[in-house]
Amino acid sequence: MRVDDIYLAGVGTYLPPVVTTEHAVGRSWYDRADREASGMEAVMVAGETPAPEMAARAAQVALRRSGHGPDDFGALLHSDSYHQGPDGWSAPHYVLRRTLDRPITALEIRQGCLGMIASLEMAAHRLIADRGRDRKDAVLLTAGDNFSAPGVDRWRASRMFLLADGGAAAVVSRRGGFARVLAFGTVSNPGMEELHRGGEVIFPPGVTIGRSLNFEERSDYWRRQWAAGIAPPMGHFGECVAEAADRALEEAGISMEKVTRVCHTAFARNSLEAMFLDPLEIDADRGLWDFTRRIGHAGAADPFIGLEHLWTSGQVVPGDHVLLIGSAPGMEAGCVVLEIIAPYEPGDHGSESDEAASRGAESHELQNDDHEPEDQEIQHDDHKRPGHEPRDGDQGPENREPENGGR
Repeated sequence: MRVDDIYLAGVGTYLPPVVTTEHAVGRSWYDRADREASGMEAVMVAGETPAPEMAARAAQVALRRSGHGPDDFGALLHSDSYHQGPDGWSAPHYVLRRTLDRPITALEIRQGCLGMIASLEMAAHRLIADRGRDRKDAVLLTAGDNFSAPGVDRWRASRMFLLADGGAAAVVSRRGGFARVLAFGTVSNPGMEELHRGGEVIFPPGVTIGRSLNFEERSDYWRRQWAAGIAPPMGHFGECVAEAADRALEEAGISMEKVTRVCHTAFARNSLEAMFLDPLEIDADRGLWDFTRRIGHAGAADPFIGLEHLWTSGQVVPGDHVLLIGSAPGMEAGCVVLEIIAPYEPGDHGSESDEAASRGAESHELQNDDHEPEDQEIQHDDHKRPGHEPRDGDQGPENREPENGGR
């Protein structure tokens, strides 16, 4: 689907401290063989910071950058991949109260790790269709997840990725912004739905009976079925990725060769190559592997964390095209093609500058009394950029270990 006159006016993130995979191996949380196979160096861990709070803090940054005021917004779309808080409670309205605080609709988008891209497409539809007398010019997108809950083992839930905590936000606007939205592409293969169910009953929901979030258990189920002569649902997710990208690029009127960078789901190296890089026929440098291997897979926020990183670090400039692509159980792939039309200019976003917003967050390395010397390598310039919301207080590099020990 091609769109006209739709822009990203602001983007922001909340990036918690990281725990290195070497430290996790030393604590026996993570297997050394899995660490070496994954190529992952660190993962963000938020401790007890609630997921909707991280989304709200990311939104505050995106709003400062956007040039929009609260009365410009017609809706808030909040994405998540895991539980947000009490049952029967609205995380989107919590984010709304902490940000715009206006009587507008606030929706939860449960589209897995594709949530923010799906929300962007929904926001575009809304802005295009809104022709009323009091039409609003903007929609706020947010995402946040915290996998530090007791029912999740972030280090062993899947060999495809390491679950990370964090938040992201974006302002979608009709007025203009730093990036023009050109086109969307989405492809699903519902025949692969069972792969993420893995023999688990649908009712009662697993979380209500104490079942943990464990994708490896579901993969093991299909391995056993295969050994017993029962074929699992067949299909290759990479084909969905390639087709979704082809559709979006054709609608945008450009080829993959014209795409400067790709912001993808933050999978481990082998899975990233098989499911995204190889189908798109790009190398890791054109993606974000060197960045995402240091922060982990933060659910729906991944592509927008990557976009903020590229834009604020000057790795994409006006005239560059960026492809945001993600995945969801189902199986579904979706992407959006953007054109960067304005450079990042720190410190020019209202009363509170991006530099002030980044106080206390210059180093995301979690300092432990027994960390390895090589952990210092994670203190990379990638993580010393302005623009993301700080952690609680003005802590410097001497950060304590998260309340749950990083697990």
